Amino acid sequence: MRGNGLATNMREKFLLGLPGLRQLWGYDRSWWGGDLLAGITVAAYLIPQCMAYGEIVGVSPVVGLWTILPAMCVYALVGSSRQLSVGPESTTAVMTAAAIAPLLLADGSNYGVLTATLAMLVGAICLVGYVARVGFLANLLSKPILVGYMAGVAIVMIAGQLGKISGISIQGNTVLTQVSQFVQQIFGASSEGNRLHLPTLILAGLTFGFLVAIGKFFPKAPAPLLAVLISTVAVAIFDLDRQGLAIVGAIEAGLPQVVIPHLSAQLPDLLASALGIAIVGYSDNVLTARSFAARHQQKIDANQELLALGLANVGAGLVQGFPVSSSGSRTAIADTSGSKTQLYSLVAMGVVMAVLIWLRPVLALFPKAALGALVIFAAFRLIEISEFVRLYRFRRSEFCLAMITTVGVLTTDISVGVAIAVGLSVVELLSRLARPHDAVQGMVPNLPGFHDIDDWEGATTIPGLVIYRYDAPLCFANAEDFKSRALRAIESEIAPVEWFVLNTEAIVEVDITAMDILEELYDELAARQITLAMARVKQDLYAQLQRSALLEKIGKDRIYFTLSTMIVDFKNLKVESDASP
Repeated sequence: MRGNGLATNMREKFLLGLPGLRQLWGYDRSWWGGDLLAGITVAAYLIPQCMAYGEIVGVSPVVGLWTILPAMCVYALVGSSRQLSVGPESTTAVMTAAAIAPLLLADGSNYGVLTATLAMLVGAICLVGYVARVGFLANLLSKPILVGYMAGVAIVMIAGQLGKISGISIQGNTVLTQVSQFVQQIFGASSEGNRLHLPTLILAGLTFGFLVAIGKFFPKAPAPLLAVLISTVAVAIFDLDRQGLAIVGAIEAGLPQVVIPHLSAQLPDLLASALGIAIVGYSDNVLTARSFAARHQQKIDANQELLALGLANVGAGLVQGFPVSSSGSRTAIADTSGSKTQLYSLVAMGVVMAVLIWLRPVLALFPKAALGALVIFAAFRLIEISEFVRLYRFRRSEFCLAMITTVGVLTTDISVGVAIAVGLSVVELLSRLARPHDAVQGMVPNLPGFHDIDDWEGATTIPGLVIYRYDAPLCFANAEDFKSRALRAIESEIAPVEWFVLNTEAIVEVDITAMDILEELYDELAARQITLAMARVKQDLYAQLQRSALLEKIGKDRIYFTLSTMIVDFKNLKVESDASP
């Protein structure tokens, strides 16, 4: 029995560090259908996508498929998100290409070594972050940022597919240039400028309409997979590829070999780029994971995501790949297809391996227009207009944060847009901390307790007593504001003030600047012959008072843990004072 208990405990501890494996260990068989369909559908999309990312980086397209294999396997076991798809991604691919270009030899022979080394460095940086437990920084990504981010990413995804669904060659890398080129080439004055390919647009439109109709009338049907299969059959039957319709085309064969890259002499030059890619990749990872987790009432572990992303990049480096992050489009497609766990990633990985070994001719006929329509369909589901409305009604500043994030993602890039929004959210947080709500508390007829006198008609204070509540921890940012508002509260009283009582229910701690301000307040009140007392003092605050000179000035008998005991003391002393000659 003891042996079984020990084995169970060891297994629980082991699974605790591998959230993905824990999902698979307690797998519900009813999820199998959704994960299987999602895995196949995602694989159908990621194969041409990852091959394209290989081309962006500058390596052979098949390297993009090699890179996806360890990323999917590692994240499925170690990651904390049930929906996230990790692997080659456009932003990290572009950043990789930019980092490698200045370091190439004349013949380009060190290209593969540089990309693999860069992936290993990105992984190492993420692992150092995991050990240092810096995942808490993800808490700066508030709800408005998540809503705005996903809307921005969705628009980026839609703009990126305009060329695929129209047959127009679009070279721009930003939303504005992509949309402007699309519009110019469709509505251009010259016929030469209008390169719209009608069969491509029709197939994309029919595919999108099919996805919308199936989603509305048959929500449980595997619409994305059916759309891809039907469009592929249409290409085969009507020879659409011979009419100029773009298809995936031939795929190279072979599985990758595990090779430890020789660290290059350019290692110091790669380190700065690796840090930038790690920050951007991790930000994208956490934002996307948290956004989808919120949709399903789930939680992610921000620090665990550092571990998962770090190991995924190390794995990519070992198979001669390049740095990886998360893909919002693939995650959206998986979610739309009904994925429940990371088993879908393992299914997609199995499909990619099967394609590399056996099924290349089947995927060669996949029309890019249908894949583009599938991405646009998934992207529209990421824009939550209702959330923007809810933010607008709740607090205009949070609505503005969401809009700024969206606009920032669209006009700069994902990392800069998010950084701007995070900076503004921190500024807003500091502004609320620097000037929080405060209240003078008094009695309300037929209502027990003490309440903000500004909130209740007929509320009155006890003559000679000011109970003042400051609704924030005291620190350097608000210490002067606290003092001036406290003195103003005293001056607002009609009757002479005998006691000023600070209700500290919201003041869990103070820093040294605030402690000095409290001592200044004590000295000013003492000069006016006003007693300073504190009520509802928590143990942590009391410990800080003990380490300062303020407690000795105030006196332990003027520190109260409840308002009621303070009121009793005040009234007793007032009676004694009035009775004395």
